Amino acid sequence: MDFADSPADAQFRAHAREWLAVHAPVTRGRGRVSWSDDATLLAAAREWQSKKAAAGYAAVALPGEYGGGGGTTTQQVIFRQEEERYDVPFGVYEIGLGMCVPTLLALGSDQVKERFIARAINGEEIWCQLFSEPAAGSDLAALRTKAVKAGDNWVVDGQKAWTTGAQFSDYGLLLARTDPSATKHAGLTLFIVDMRAPGVEVRPIRQLDGGAEFNEVFLSGVVIPDEFRLTAPGGGWAGAMTTLMFERLNVGANIGLIDSSTLIDFSGRLETSTGRASDDPLVRDMIAQAYLNDRGLKLLTYRTLTNLGRGQLPGPEQSITKLVIASQAQLIANLLLDLRGKEGALAGSALGEGWEAVERSWSFGAAMRIAGGTDEILRNVIAERVLGLPAAKRDDTARPFNEDPA
Repeated sequence: MDFADSPADAQFRAHAREWLAVHAPVTRGRGRVSWSDDATLLAAAREWQSKKAAAGYAAVALPGEYGGGGGTTTQQVIFRQEEERYDVPFGVYEIGLGMCVPTLLALGSDQVKERFIARAINGEEIWCQLFSEPAAGSDLAALRTKAVKAGDNWVVDGQKAWTTGAQFSDYGLLLARTDPSATKHAGLTLFIVDMRAPGVEVRPIRQLDGGAEFNEVFLSGVVIPDEFRLTAPGGGWAGAMTTLMFERLNVGANIGLIDSSTLIDFSGRLETSTGRASDDPLVRDMIAQAYLNDRGLKLLTYRTLTNLGRGQLPGPEQSITKLVIASQAQLIANLLLDLRGKEGALAGSALGEGWEAVERSWSFGAAMRIAGGTDEILRNVIAERVLGLPAAKRDDTARPFNEDPA
């Protein structure tokens, strides 16, 4: 976020900007490495992650004892702001460092932290998140992947869907049902799963652009040692919420979608049949709304980052950030493309500098309104856990998961 930097943060930004100018591959304009070329993306990501780790920029806010930068969460956001100016490979390590590693720090034993965190930061190991299933997306607690205790191990069978980066990953956070006789939220446990273990099969979900950012993951008799269990049996829902809160925080800080500044810039330069776009009352109204939203979200994220620095986990209010940013980016992108008239139907690369970001927000904004909690789920979270409104009636939360609803 674009905070008014403190003197220390301003100095950090200047150093980060100087380092990136020397070490980042290229400036914006040539297009990022695509998920349709997995080998190239992975090689580029590993090289870039290694460079950042050596300089202390791979995980700015994580503890230095594990290979992090030992800085503040605000400085981590500042580095990401500056990094966004360059066509460096994003996507491969972001889930691990933004969601999985913070969960390991919050829930893992000392043994787990020592085994995994430094390797994730320096790029040796890649992580993914195995939560959603074909019949358990928005209603995550309805998942059916099961883990059965067998001596000192757990044996897992089931299927996960929409797992970003599973094809690259060495390890993942896995939410599984360990007690089908408990209510659906109470019968879950959170594990670490070795993505190279026997019985793990990753199948790509092919996208329209030819890439396969997402995957199905099938688990058949996969053995997980008990020391890879992150929560007490039955405590997985709270563990999963920890991960999701970190996800929504990272979505808010690192989503990479356009905001009010893009609308102000582009509309000031666009000429329409009735004059300059920014002179249109409807456009000016959108600018005002978007600017106020952005300022409010910056203050909210700043408060969350401050609390993180005090050792507090992200709270449910972070759902507001993700809800507003994704939907607003779509609205702004739609407006800008409409202002181009017939040209708005062209690919962003054909419209000129900066329009690829508009096109990405137009398309990827729709995905972000589903990922990490749909708009509807987030509105319920905000209503119940932020505003304190009465909980929505849910008929399936009190009965055992394996009980026939009839």
